[in-house]
Amino acid sequence: MLLATSKKPNTVEVVTALAKPVVEQMGLQLWDVRFEKEGASWYLRIFIDKEGGVSIDDCVDMTHALSPVLDKEDPIPQEYMLEVSSPGLERKLTRPEHFAAFVGRPVRARLIRPLENGQRELTGILLRAEEDGQLELQLDEETSVTLEKKECSSVHSVEEDFDEEEE
Repeated sequence: MLLATSKKPNTVEVVTALAKPVVEQMGLQLWDVRFEKEGASWYLRIFIDKEGGVSIDDCVDMTHALSPVLDKEDPIPQEYMLEVSSPGLERKLTRPEHFAAFVGRPVRARLIRPLENGQRELTGILLRAEEDGQLELQLDEETSVTLEKKECSSVHSVEEDFDEEEE
């Protein structure tokens, strides 16, 4: 019996390949694709972005543009709900390009296991994100910490505080 040498692409990879040209044609960026089960229902979540932020109209237009492509290619055998949205202000960082885009900006890392001091959540400036999965956070003026991405249950961007009342 011969074993296949290349793995079959998963649902997220297939949908990403289908969605990317549609997103780019609309002048948007594809932030993430997730295929998730909640209760008895499956959800295909497409997160789009653009300079200046995504509007509800962008999400509606993307849904209308992508639906016929998904219907034609039929990459998902079971029933699912399609949701198109912005990744939000405090977006989940999952891909190398997400981390690269947020170097020098504040992030919050939630750890799978607490540190020796019991701390499970770290917020700081992302100093570097390496391809091998190492992240370095500047927690305060004197303290920085290096983590492995695999030690984190999630990493999110943090909305920066701007004092808008200064004039």
